[in-house]
Amino acid sequence: MLRIRPLPPLVVAALLIALLTSLPVLSVSLNLFAGGTSATWSHLMQTVLGDYIRNSLWLCAGVGCGVALVGVATAWLTSMHDFPGRRVFEWALVLPLAMPAYVMAYVYTDLLQFVGPVQTYLRDTFGWAHGDYWFPDIRTRSGAVAVFVCVLYPYVYLIARTAFIERAGGMLEAARTLGLGPWRAFFSVSLPLARPALAAGVTLALMETLADYGTVAYFAVDTFTTGIYRAWFSLGDRIASAQLAAILLGFIIALVAFERISRGRARYHNTGARSRPPARSRLRGMAAAGASLVCLVPLALGFLLPAGLLLKMALAEGDAQFGARFLALARNSFLLAGCTALLAVCLALLLAYSARQSRTWFARGLNRIVALGYAVPGAVIAVGVLIPVTRLDNWLALQWQQYFGHNPGLLLTGGIAALVYACLVRFLAVALQSVEASLTKITASMDDAARSLGLGPSAVLWRVHAPILRGSLLTAALLVFVDVMKELPATLVMRPFNFDTLATQTYTLASDERLSEASTAALAIVAVGLIPLIALSRQIASTRK
Repeated sequence: MLRIRPLPPLVVAALLIALLTSLPVLSVSLNLFAGGTSATWSHLMQTVLGDYIRNSLWLCAGVGCGVALVGVATAWLTSMHDFPGRRVFEWALVLPLAMPAYVMAYVYTDLLQFVGPVQTYLRDTFGWAHGDYWFPDIRTRSGAVAVFVCVLYPYVYLIARTAFIERAGGMLEAARTLGLGPWRAFFSVSLPLARPALAAGVTLALMETLADYGTVAYFAVDTFTTGIYRAWFSLGDRIASAQLAAILLGFIIALVAFERISRGRARYHNTGARSRPPARSRLRGMAAAGASLVCLVPLALGFLLPAGLLLKMALAEGDAQFGARFLALARNSFLLAGCTALLAVCLALLLAYSARQSRTWFARGLNRIVALGYAVPGAVIAVGVLIPVTRLDNWLALQWQQYFGHNPGLLLTGGIAALVYACLVRFLAVALQSVEASLTKITASMDDAARSLGLGPSAVLWRVHAPILRGSLLTAALLVFVDVMKELPATLVMRPFNFDTLATQTYTLASDERLSEASTAALAIVAVGLIPLIALSRQIASTRK
């Protein structure tokens, strides 16, 4: 008789976590065909669904080409050449990641609009009036593409730079001995070898583009995220918003599949015993000046200029809401981000340790299911969480009233519990990746030695692994903290009444054309985002060859 072995407690806990993190996606997917003939869905299909698809494809095409061009160019220059400012550019080029796209959209709109300083200066200088000149409109699809490229190119830059450094040295020398010049060696050797890394970087950038709400809403570019928000709050149709979320999820799945297919069966390994760093060629004259300019432009447009303009607004014009209101917003943001980061680190440690202890494909597969949450946009997760959690909330309130005689209200969605749950689904993968990477560096002999001394699995985790992983756990918590601080779509949809954060306040004030009042909150978000980037910059600087 076949006897089924019970699962270890750690694997059971990991299974429960995987089920909870996959619940929002399942909730959205189950509503794809529900109520498909409703009036709201028919109206969306006849009026705006085509615009959602066209705009999403247009943004993906523009952002994909833009981040690939800027990321590859800057990565190639800083990794393979030496020119004035290279040592600064190689770490400073990651700083735009600290600038949320919606914050940059507000800043550039204020700078470039008709009553902004740029056009005002042109009219005053040349005596022009309205209609005498043409000036590009930033609040368009093209403007949204430009904003996304300025913010998201570091994804490609970081991955491409690593690929060029790890795979360039000996292969490029061999290519030169065969008579290939610098440009031909780049297109024939370096770029094909870095193709999987470039595909991964572009895919990450496109996921962030499709997940964005603040930028496209402010620029009046109709996408699935704006449609989800409009269907939920304006039309009051949760099924229609879930159906839009399911289609957006299909876009994300298609992106991931494209990234996997683009690799094919090709494998790119270093065959030497050691990875030889590339020999940088020294640029001089116009070539050196051009390289410095190519690196300076994206850095200036993506971080220096918008950060400087925000700082100028905060100091010169001031924020009328700075004070008690700002402290309340900061408290809410830190409370939400802190709770999510703490829970994410604890759950990530449990998941990673479960896979290490069980050493089975089942435990590893559960971790991969959890990691998929990062690929799902915040708007999709918000809809997927609210539908089942709201039903659970209503059921709990009914049971409470039957047993205790009064209605307690919404226990989960009335506070931040449901919002923390949504953020965990979205960003648990960030903590899990960091913890897994560090846990694999601890030799299995340490576990064997601890068990030989009579320690159980829990004791081994808390008395052996946890002290060693302290730095990695802090890093994971910091990364999740920063991501939650910047998160806008899920927070907008799920925040309880009278619970605003720095991100929602920035969006609300900027939407009302009160950017000066939003400058302090926006600067606080950017400042928090700089913390992990400073650590990353130091790591990049320490790996100079």
